[in-house]
Amino acid sequence: MSNVEEFPVAARKLSEYEALVAAAPGALDAIPGAVYLCDHEGWLVRYNSEAAGLWGRSPSLIEKRERFCGSHRLFLIDGTPLAREDCPMATAVRTGAATRNAEVIMERPDGSRFVALVNIRALEDQNGRIQGAINCFQDISAHKAMEEEVRRKSADLEDFFENSAIGLHIVSGDGIIQRANKAELALLGYTAEEYIGRHIAEFHADAPVIGDILQKLSCGEKLDRYPARLRAKNGSFKHVLITSNSRFEEGKFVNTRCFTTDVTGLYEAESARRESESRLAATYEAATIGIAETDAEGRLLRVNDALCKMLWRSREKLLSMTFFDYTQEDDRRKDAALYERQIRGELDSYVLRKRANRSDGTTVFLDIHSSCVRDASGSFRYGVRVIQDVTEAKHMEDRIRESEQRMRDLLEALPAAIYTTDAAGRITFHNKAAVEMAGRTPQADDLWCVTWRLYNADGSSLPHNQCPMAVTLKENRPVRGVEAIAERPDGTRVPFIPYPTPLRDAQGRLVGAINMLVDITERKQAESRQKVLIAELNHRVKNTLATVQSLAGQTARHAESPEDFVHRFEARLLALSRAHDLLTKRHWEHAPLDLLAREVLMALADGAAERIVIDGPSVDLNPRAALSFTMALNELATNAVKYGALASETGTLSVVWRLHLEAGTQMLGLEWREGGGPPVRPPTRRGFGTRLIERCIERDLGGELDLAFDLAGVSCRISLPIGLANA
Repeated sequence: MSNVEEFPVAARKLSEYEALVAAAPGALDAIPGAVYLCDHEGWLVRYNSEAAGLWGRSPSLIEKRERFCGSHRLFLIDGTPLAREDCPMATAVRTGAATRNAEVIMERPDGSRFVALVNIRALEDQNGRIQGAINCFQDISAHKAMEEEVRRKSADLEDFFENSAIGLHIVSGDGIIQRANKAELALLGYTAEEYIGRHIAEFHADAPVIGDILQKLSCGEKLDRYPARLRAKNGSFKHVLITSNSRFEEGKFVNTRCFTTDVTGLYEAESARRESESRLAATYEAATIGIAETDAEGRLLRVNDALCKMLWRSREKLLSMTFFDYTQEDDRRKDAALYERQIRGELDSYVLRKRANRSDGTTVFLDIHSSCVRDASGSFRYGVRVIQDVTEAKHMEDRIRESEQRMRDLLEALPAAIYTTDAAGRITFHNKAAVEMAGRTPQADDLWCVTWRLYNADGSSLPHNQCPMAVTLKENRPVRGVEAIAERPDGTRVPFIPYPTPLRDAQGRLVGAINMLVDITERKQAESRQKVLIAELNHRVKNTLATVQSLAGQTARHAESPEDFVHRFEARLLALSRAHDLLTKRHWEHAPLDLLAREVLMALADGAAERIVIDGPSVDLNPRAALSFTMALNELATNAVKYGALASETGTLSVVWRLHLEAGTQMLGLEWREGGGPPVRPPTRRGFGTRLIERCIERDLGGELDLAFDLAGVSCRISLPIGLANA
């Protein structure tokens, strides 16, 4: 055992790690920031109070020691959980790699989190061995929040610029477009490459306008909804309003920020409104019916030319009057009462026919359609009166009533028994021949038939409610081809053929029926001796009566009133009668076309015969063609007399036909042409007359028809094979 004492080794210099561990407990607190220290295995060995404050806890350094970090939990900056073994401190302890200004999220035990900026460095001894690592970190949550706010505001500003619903662009002091948003590009149809970098004047349609804009902005003036036109890529022009101000730096004009509001639609709508008002004013004046605006006292505020002409007064004269002034006294009180109710709001509108005095004292019949314009509160502003001269229509109604009486007289004069019923079967009219045939006068409560008793052709009893007239009314169809026997009160019997036909109104609703009872007593007595003759006669009678009932039914269906039916039915019966007379004179063999045309036209033309020209080669029509031509010419002539060329004293009519070959077939071509009459207005609907002409020519004769309502006059071209005629 040596007694030599060992000399003490010189004191070894402490490493950074050892110095930090050996430092007084409060030494780390002097560091302005959160600091903690881990050993070479990552165990937490020292930390200061600021670290504990940020962690929200004070980890134990003796029992249950913790590794790598003292926070409750760690997360990456995107919120992904970060295991302690993967944190930057663990990397520094294992590999010695330093971490500079890294960002992690630390969570406290209470669940609150903060963003920490960490700086970690490994601590080595003199031999380079890792003894531990130190982490200096700080809470940068406020800085991150501020940074996020700045980023969000920048994004909002960028979004506002790019996605604004209004066009935005920035123009440099030299007039070069520096930036434009989507709305601006979409407005003009350019891509960013086509628009940005070019001079703004290239896109303005009016050089003086953009010159004035740039001048004002360069002088620091603000623009507020300055109107301009921009040229779009497709060549169209966009009407815009420009709001802009300038940015100056050190007194120098740098750029301008412009808001471009597209008002093209508004501009076009305003132009359309002005055009509409112009058209409305023109329509107001050009209307063929009278239009007037009136105040609450009935004074005329505005009138059109048609009303002036209607009343034979100047515009100035009418504007000094009320509409009561020209109304005849008998109608004035009724019009005034209705107008007062309309002003009070009791009536939205009313219709009135009244008599008015023209300036020369003559009477004009007017149909008044009165309405009014009210303000937002419903108060009366002014009245609107649409006035139509119906003097001619009134006279026509009077003539129709006269015609109805003539029709009744005609039916009374007919030798055939004719009677009518309403839709329920009550007898409404019967002629003398019906009384004679029935041997009695029908009573007020009689239904279905004028006869006393009825029997079938075989002698069996036929109840009145099952007779052909009852069938027609119940089934709304004509009944043909039946025979019956009527028994008079004195016991005598009369065999007859009924022809019941429904009568319908303009809407096609059943309103009654007409029946013609043809006494066939003589035919029955003679049929054994004249079988062939009677068969032929029966055939012709049936055809004739079928035509009559068809005319009656179709005329009634399209008649505007019973008076109109009587007038039209009478005319068509007379036309059919003329054709029969002409054929009878020719023994039903043929009828010359020129004679047929003269028979029809001269009978209707009255004093206009000298203004009618009939010309064409000799053509004989067979009976079927003659009847069809008669009906067609009668319809055309009736229209010409009532509305066409023959309705005026200067009108002319020419009926010319020629023969020609067409595809090897000889054809008859007839042209009807009117001229010099009143202006022709095309009908708003196809009436029975037109359909009758079409049926006679196209369906019955297989021909072609071209009917035109030209302004100068009606024209009609007919073409049919000559096989229907004998040239």
